Amino acid sequence: MSSAVIQLLVLAAIAVFLILRLRNVLGTRDGFEKPPVTGPTPTDAKRDRRGFEVIEGGPDRDITDHVEDGTSSAKALSAMKLAEPDFNVTEFLTGARGAYEMILMAFENGDISEVRSFLAPEVAEAFEEVIHDRREKGLTVDASFIGLREIALTEAEYARDTQFGEVTIRFTGELTSVVRDHGGDIIEGSATEIKRQRDVWTFGRTMGANDPNWQLVATGE
Repeated sequence: MSSAVIQLLVLAAIAVFLILRLRNVLGTRDGFEKPPVTGPTPTDAKRDRRGFEVIEGGPDRDITDHVEDGTSSAKALSAMKLAEPDFNVTEFLTGARGAYEMILMAFENGDISEVRSFLAPEVAEAFEEVIHDRREKGLTVDASFIGLREIALTEAEYARDTQFGEVTIRFTGELTSVVRDHGGDIIEGSATEIKRQRDVWTFGRTMGANDPNWQLVATGE
């Protein structure tokens, strides 16, 4: 057999080998190729997609953890978030907790100078009148904050035209409070008896404003 024939046979064998290898490689699935569709029927797939959409577009837990979904308060909080995406209801309540203690103790102890920036002008004026009246009568108050037993968001309102939001919170605090006359005698309260005090305060702020501080705009019981 001539060398030319032998070379032809070798080349043919190599070609057959490469074809078989190429077929094996193309017949495998690897990398990011999508696997064959198995499992749910088209109807089931539609049902799954609907369920997924409900989860993605469901209620905002940061809101529904504090107010009922679909209520006017929930809608107001949602509008506040649209106006100011960084607004977080849970974080707001944490701040309100600290503000309550700070403002309440300043009022009870007769000096609101350090918290005046957190008070709307009309609220600051009302507090000052009470403090002035005590002084005129020679009364002093010695109060200590024990703790907060309850904090609950009761209502929220939002004015789209002004972007002003209001959040009303019910606080139930525990404190000791003693009222003394000009001679130092106790006329009300006890230094050792803890009393429970309930306040309903409304905080307001223009959403999206540069000033991040909320102000106490109304008080009640």
